[in-house]
Amino acid sequence: MNQDSPYIVQVNGRTATAGDLAPLAFAGHAHFTAIQIRGGRARGLDLHLERLRSASAELFGRALPDDLVRSRLRTALRDGPADLSLTATVYSSAGEFTAADADPALLVRTGPASSGPAGPLALAAVRHDRFQPHIKHVGEPAKTHLLRRAVADGFDDAAFLDGEGRFSEATIWNLAFWDGTSVLWPRAGLLTGTTMGIVRRQLDRLGVAQRTVAITPDDLPGLAGAVVMNSWTPGVPVHRIGAAELPAAPPFLELLHRAYAAEPLTAP
Repeated sequence: MNQDSPYIVQVNGRTATAGDLAPLAFAGHAHFTAIQIRGGRARGLDLHLERLRSASAELFGRALPDDLVRSRLRTALRDGPADLSLTATVYSSAGEFTAADADPALLVRTGPASSGPAGPLALAAVRHDRFQPHIKHVGEPAKTHLLRRAVADGFDDAAFLDGEGRFSEATIWNLAFWDGTSVLWPRAGLLTGTTMGIVRRQLDRLGVAQRTVAITPDDLPGLAGAVVMNSWTPGVPVHRIGAAELPAAPPFLELLHRAYAAEPLTAP
């Protein structure tokens, strides 16, 4: 990083060298979590730690202890701005295309804080199933390719349809829908985002009805609203998916943001 920059790149708690980073240009067998830090603290830290732990167990057969991860997050935040974006990536130094084994390593990067686009967004509906959709992988070229193709076709982004024609998620987003009284989550293979997890548990505490249902393009005209959400934001309105127009739903959007704001911020 530029020495004048307040942001860092660290591997295992120390400043990353060119030698550390060069192999990662070809490292797709890795996973990560993205966190928005506000005032030196994060929402849903337990969900981020669980994500890293469970994905590491599946990909590498073992995981870094939570206490070690938290210590390295604290090191990364120590001298930076109070508000920033942080990405924690777990990878193996053994690399890809080999059966060799190595202990997982942790790459932490920080950058400017973000709150995502204002919307409303138009999403292309495209057929795509992610491999191991429950894991937040690095190195998924289909997501960037489908985003760029959607933009070339006049959309802002893309939403995915699985092999049964059900909506699952979007390129870097979870999808959520509104029927006027209940929040609807797609029933399909998808990544349960940390913001999605935060919103779901806070909606439970608020007594808001939620359902997990199969949603297809044919269902869209009967819905009362839709959003995308990720680590940037609990809700960006979506006004069109494919050819289907979706109504603005300010109460739905306000509800999601209120639920997210109810989640306490905690220090690593």
